[in-house]
Amino acid sequence: MAMSVNVSSSGIINSGFSRSSALSEPKVSQIGSLRLLDRVHVAPVSLNLAEKRSSSVKPLNAEPKTKDSMIPLAATMVAEIAEEVEVVEIEDFEELAKKLENASPLEIMDKALEKYGNDIAIAFSGAEDVALIEYAHLTGRPFRVFSLDTGRLNPETYRFFDAVEKHYGIRIEYMFPDSVEVQGLVRSKGLFSFYEDGHQECCRVRKVRPLRRALKGLKAWITGQRKDQSPGTRSEIPVVQVDPVFEGLDGGVGSLVKWNPVANVEGNDVWNFLRTMDVPVNTLHAAGYISIGCEPCTKAVLPGQHEREGRWWWEDAKAKECGLHKGNVKENTADANVNGESKSAVADIFKSENLVTLSRQGIENLMKLENRKEPWIVVLYAPWCPFCQAMEASYDELADKLAGSGIKVAKFRADGDQKDFAKQELQLGSFPTILVFPKNSSRPIKYPSEKRDVDSLTSFLNLVR
Repeated sequence: MAMSVNVSSSGIINSGFSRSSALSEPKVSQIGSLRLLDRVHVAPVSLNLAEKRSSSVKPLNAEPKTKDSMIPLAATMVAEIAEEVEVVEIEDFEELAKKLENASPLEIMDKALEKYGNDIAIAFSGAEDVALIEYAHLTGRPFRVFSLDTGRLNPETYRFFDAVEKHYGIRIEYMFPDSVEVQGLVRSKGLFSFYEDGHQECCRVRKVRPLRRALKGLKAWITGQRKDQSPGTRSEIPVVQVDPVFEGLDGGVGSLVKWNPVANVEGNDVWNFLRTMDVPVNTLHAAGYISIGCEPCTKAVLPGQHEREGRWWWEDAKAKECGLHKGNVKENTADANVNGESKSAVADIFKSENLVTLSRQGIENLMKLENRKEPWIVVLYAPWCPFCQAMEASYDELADKLAGSGIKVAKFRADGDQKDFAKQELQLGSFPTILVFPKNSSRPIKYPSEKRDVDSLTSFLNLVR
C-alpha cells in the first residue's frame, strides 16, 4: 500500500492511500478511504486502528512540536495500518465446486447464503425453482428472491408468484424490461416476430437485459439449472462457478459468482422433494407443462418427450436457451456434440434392419420421382439431438411394423454439411423433422405434430399415403 504525506504550515496532514489489488475488497474499501480530518494531535503512543474502521479517523490528543516530528509518525501509521489489513486469498471456485460436487442441495444452499448474506439472491422463474426457495427456507437463514417479469407470462404463473410470497412470507423482487425497448421491438417487428426469426432478440430485450440490471446489485446469484434439463447445453454445469457472462456489484470480469445447488439432481427427484414438502407449485405442471417460460413460447409436452421440447418448439434443439445461462451453453458446432466429443464419434441412432439409410444423392433422387411405386416416410435427424434420441424406439418399431407393407421407412442425417440443404429443400425446421413422400406427389408432406408414437405416425401415413 502506497501513502503520500503532505504537511502544511498549519500542521495539517493530508494523507492518501492507493488500493492494492491483492487486498480483499470489503476491508480495502474502508481502509483505502482513510483521511485525517481537522488538526492532528499526536501523543507518544501507538495508533490502534482495530477498534475504529470508518471512512475518517478522529483527531488524537497531542500537539506536534515541529513538522519534522510528523514524518516518523507517518511511517508508524503505515506500518501499523499494514498490520491491521487482513490479506484474503482469492477463492478457487473450481476447487470449491469439486468439494461440493457430492453435497446435497441443502448443504450447497446453506454454504451460499452463509458466504454472501444479503449480497446473494435466488433467481425464481415460476417453475420448479420453488425448490430453491424451500431449500433456502430450510437453512433458517435470511434470503432474497428475484424474478424476471417479461410481461408475457401465463396467468397461472402470476398466481403462482402470489402463492409463493404468501406461503413463505417473502416479497419477490421483480425486474421488468425497459418499456422503450419493448415498444420499439413490437412496433417494428410485431408481437410474434420470434416465430419467424428466432426468440433470441425478444429474450434479450425482455429477459437478458433486466437480468443484467438485477445482477449488478449482487455479488452472487442462485439458479435452478440442472444437468438433465438440456443434455445438449447444460451437461457440464458445476455447483458453483465464477459467472462467465454477467457482472456483479463490484463490476468487471469475475465479480459475480453463480451457484447451482440442484445441478446434479434429476428432475424426478426435484418433484419428489416438492411433493414431500407440500409446497406451492405452478398449476401449469398438472396440464403437462414442465419447463415454463413466456406464454407464446411454452407448451405442454407429451409423455416421453424431453422437458425442453416444450420451449421454443419451432427451433433447433441446440437453440433452446434464452441467454440467461449463456456461459453454461455448450457450443454445438460442427465438431462438437452434447457430450463434448466430435459429432462423427456419436453413435448413430435408428438401427432397425427394416429402415433405409439415405445419402444426400439418395434423398435427392427420391425428391425427383413424381410417380413413386411406394410411399416413403423419412426422418431428418441428428444423432446428438436428445429429441431424436427420445423417438428412436418408436421409429424403429414403426419400421418393423411396416416391413413388407409397401411403405418404405428411411432416415437422413441432416446436421453438419447437410443442414443448409435440408433447410432449403426438405423443410427442416428443427430436429427431428418427419416427411412423408406419397406415391403421386412431387413434394414431400411435413408431419405437423409433436406426437411421434407409432399409432400417431401410422394414422398420418394412412391419411396421406
